[in-house]
Amino acid sequence: MSFRSEHEAWEREFLSPYACPSSASRGRVRDEPECGIRTAFQRDRNRIVYCKAFRRLKHKTQVFLAPTGDHYRTRLTHTLEVCEIGRTIARALRLNEDLVEAIALGHDLGHTPFGHAGETVLAELMQGGFSHYRQSLRVVDVLENDGLGLNLTWEVRDGIAKHSKGYGEVIPSDERDQPATAEGNVVRYADIIAYLSHDLDDAIRSGVIRPSQIPERCQRVLGETHSRRVMSMIEGVLAATRPQDGRLVFGVDPVVGEAMQELRAFQYHYVYRSPQVHNEFVKASKVLRELFEYCLRHTDFLERRIGDFARSASLERRVCDFIASMTDRYAMMLYREILEPTSVV
Repeated sequence: MSFRSEHEAWEREFLSPYACPSSASRGRVRDEPECGIRTAFQRDRNRIVYCKAFRRLKHKTQVFLAPTGDHYRTRLTHTLEVCEIGRTIARALRLNEDLVEAIALGHDLGHTPFGHAGETVLAELMQGGFSHYRQSLRVVDVLENDGLGLNLTWEVRDGIAKHSKGYGEVIPSDERDQPATAEGNVVRYADIIAYLSHDLDDAIRSGVIRPSQIPERCQRVLGETHSRRVMSMIEGVLAATRPQDGRLVFGVDPVVGEAMQELRAFQYHYVYRSPQVHNEFVKASKVLRELFEYCLRHTDFLERRIGDFARSASLERRVCDFIASMTDRYAMMLYREILEPTSVV
């Protein structure tokens, strides 16, 4: 037996009956020979970590634009925290950690520069809208590997496409919007647990809010430190997740869930809509909007930057892919290069 086959046999024996073992994958869009060492989901995880879009996450904003401190989160550190929280939940439930990890590592590959400000701008400019989760799927299907994509498994692609909840339900009531695997649902919870805790941590560090402003119930139920809040939310998910009708139904302890919703609303009003954050996002929106319009008008410039790549797509789609792929610092560099006036001696 190969190393892969041995691990697949271990998964079938030891994972929960509600887990998705690697050997049960629905496969890839393009068939490939199996690896002798890694399972299908392990290969997906490696492909994501080694791709260009993953490396760019280190220079993409989470909440605070161009922070001066070294310890603020970026899209990359957010992704790693989602991954670790997801693995903790998956291990407790005996689910497939490799699948959780692959989905978590790929879930934000399509995020724009400047966080949700960039997503809002592209949603307004693109006919049919824009969402970072659909763009993440486009990255792994089309944009990476010189247009060949990463050819990920169906389960990882499904988890990436359905990881986002916006400000709605964590697990949608409409089953068509839910990930097909328990592991995909784990990532949805891990995502919200990660950002609820670390965005609050960064907001306190930046001085946007003071610890004394955090709602009393959130402090009492979830805890007063980053690590305690994370563990309280994980424990709340594990306490309310139960088998039902042949599948694993996810939930959250009602007391913990109410505290999470209150913390979510608090951060929306006092962090994301704070003058310090909102004013910077207004500036970022202006930068991306003008870059988008410039690229539409100057196709020669666009061609020099991206070459013949994805010529089959519309001009608007190609510009969108270009803008969405940018890091914060590249967008600012490009804006200064082509749109800011230069002094004349």
